[in-house]
Amino acid sequence: MTPVTEAAAEFKLTERINRIEPSATMAVVAEADKLRQQGIDVVDFGAGEPHFNTPQHIKDAAINAIQSNFSKYTAVGGTTELRDAIVHRHAVDFDSDYRREEAIASVGGKHALFNAIQVLVDHGDEVILPVPYWVSFKDIVRYAGGKCVLLETDEGQGFRVTAEMIARLVTVHTKLIILNSPSNPSGAVMSPEGLKEVVRLAAERGIWVISDECYVYLSYAGKRFSIGSLREYRERMVIVGSLSKTYAMTGWRLGYALAPAPIVSAMQKLQSQSTSNPTSIVQKAAVAALRGPQQCVEEMRQEYVRLRDHVVKGLRSIPGIKCTMPEGAFYAYPNISSFIGHQGIGSASDLAGRLLRESHVATVPGEGFGTRDHIRVSYATTIAELDRGLERMRKFLSSL
Repeated sequence: MTPVTEAAAEFKLTERINRIEPSATMAVVAEADKLRQQGIDVVDFGAGEPHFNTPQHIKDAAINAIQSNFSKYTAVGGTTELRDAIVHRHAVDFDSDYRREEAIASVGGKHALFNAIQVLVDHGDEVILPVPYWVSFKDIVRYAGGKCVLLETDEGQGFRVTAEMIARLVTVHTKLIILNSPSNPSGAVMSPEGLKEVVRLAAERGIWVISDECYVYLSYAGKRFSIGSLREYRERMVIVGSLSKTYAMTGWRLGYALAPAPIVSAMQKLQSQSTSNPTSIVQKAAVAALRGPQQCVEEMRQEYVRLRDHVVKGLRSIPGIKCTMPEGAFYAYPNISSFIGHQGIGSASDLAGRLLRESHVATVPGEGFGTRDHIRVSYATTIAELDRGLERMRKFLSSL
């Protein structure tokens, strides 16, 4: 029995908490931290966060908020100023036309996603989820009582999702389709035409679409695109966004959702009984991020392109590794299946575990994302750190 199962048996925890697993990425972070506490030098390819510092004008806005004593409760869904800034930024960048009452700020993009799924998915509802998927999608759906219907994608086709593939899985019980483009972990990017086809299919069949656009500003395959620009289908769409990746604000915890007003109202009701408002100081910083200069966003994007090209070249140079070219986000998703079955390695988890313990390189095993033949490598770091980690991986894998 796992510790969680044993605790459940002893303390009679709820059935809903036993439906879900701890985050695979957070487990890697915890194990890497334990090694560092022992004085071990770990190359961290596991963390899903930018290596850049938060831009100065954003930090200045937070400092000013503190000095101005902007430290009281705000409206649950964020201040009027912040919700207007969210709507403004999205309209400027993606030609959307949301109103203030169709926007909610939350404690990170994951929180917005959790709230949206809890108000849309009921027991027995089916949710179509493309594989590989971000680690939290499946468990948030299961916590709500929903059933994930997994859509297997083709690695040879860059893990792309099409409306035709989704249509084959639709049943009378389908309530929701989850899209994530650019994708964590694969870096796959759906074309604007492909996204429109999926949204049209969903609208015609009365199905909701949640589009997790956490990495929408980190697209390297043509012009960035949000389904929010598809105004004619907005009554069946929920857009989830985050400032974490776009502005290097992971620890600040500020996300948002754009959706029809009744959905936003329901999300606010749920949020009012959990976290209430996002941190007031962070809201001021978020307004500065959204309303302020955007050059920093493009500068970070260009650097990620350079890092992506470097890490993919390095991974492909390691005998036995295959790696598709990610078109967005800041992850590579190499196929390590040729090493499974060697020297007691029976899974990606085994390989990632030994790579961390023996060579001190942190990666995330593919099982957490729904595949068995991959590991996720974050390239949100420096070229020098990439080279250190790649060399350790090369030596470890060549010994198998």
